[in-house]
Amino acid sequence: MIGAMEPNLGATLDDLVQQALRCQVPTREQALTVLGSSDDDLLDVVAAGGRVRRHFFGNRVKLNLIINLKSGLCPENCSYCSQRSGSQADVLKYNWIDPVAAAETADRAAASGVKRICLVASGRGPSDRDISRVAETVLAVKEHHPDLEVCTSLGLLTAERAERLLAAGVSAYNHNLNTNEANYPRICSTHTFADRVDTVGVAHAAGLSPCSGAIFGMGETDDEVVDLAVDLRRLGVDSVPINFLIPFEGTPLGEEWQLTPQRCLRILALFRFFFPDTEVRIAGGRELHLRTLQALGLHLANYIFLGDYLTSEGQAGSDDLQMISDAGFVVEGRDQETLPKSRPDLVALRRRGPGTEVAANA
Repeated sequence: MIGAMEPNLGATLDDLVQQALRCQVPTREQALTVLGSSDDDLLDVVAAGGRVRRHFFGNRVKLNLIINLKSGLCPENCSYCSQRSGSQADVLKYNWIDPVAAAETADRAAASGVKRICLVASGRGPSDRDISRVAETVLAVKEHHPDLEVCTSLGLLTAERAERLLAAGVSAYNHNLNTNEANYPRICSTHTFADRVDTVGVAHAAGLSPCSGAIFGMGETDDEVVDLAVDLRRLGVDSVPINFLIPFEGTPLGEEWQLTPQRCLRILALFRFFFPDTEVRIAGGRELHLRTLQALGLHLANYIFLGDYLTSEGQAGSDDLQMISDAGFVVEGRDQETLPKSRPDLVALRRRGPGTEVAANA
């Protein structure tokens, strides 16, 4: 039958929705069914995940902005990272930026509806002096925007430094697991999967909201995707950023282009089923891999980064805001109409193709 869903997929999706509404974890068999579904059934998968997303988050989209406090020259050797030891990627390299400069970036972010900023610094982990620098930056940001959520991502963390971050006004700590435990040694050898798990636990124990997620597109199997979802669920994280590998030239994974938009959407749907009432964020690489299907991702994730990333540029923040509005969503924490304002500048009269001497745009 034309348009018929794969056998058993419809029943599996119905079960997953009902389980998610009760915050129950998918079985491995259900998870693998989602990841193994065909492109023909993609909209059914997105619709099922969208039911869960709407139940817990309505039509709200939360915005986050990265502020890269210190870029490049990291001693760790994570294969995906453009800032890694030995990286030949031509990324920006600079030491700690001035707290005032960071606060000015936060001002721009807040004006665009950003609810959380993430202060990031390359390196294995922060020193005591680094924590003091971050505290100064948080103070400068909070002076103008006391209600702005501040997350930090500074590498491996000790309990004492986590407590200092909390005292400085930091509300969350990001430290991604990135890939599953069995796959981790292939991705990095200068620290372990257990080191990352420990850091998430240290942050959580100190009272910081734990944020941890993944990078996909590094050769992981469906089983390994499920393994990582299980690991993250076990950690009890509050926010789950889903990155899609940005293959930087000059890094070991610079030639890896494995993802399709459909694969990315199935992964996002799976994580929505695993984390029904948890912030699921579309993070780095969405422009490269979701491409024209980014708006479909909003029906699964309730959270995106606005604008640029650590060492790569994202699409213009104004385009992100337009996409959110066009897809029928609103920015969380802001009064924003669903329907866009009149945009006559988007109406381009045809001056090429049939009836002209200019070749068609095809």
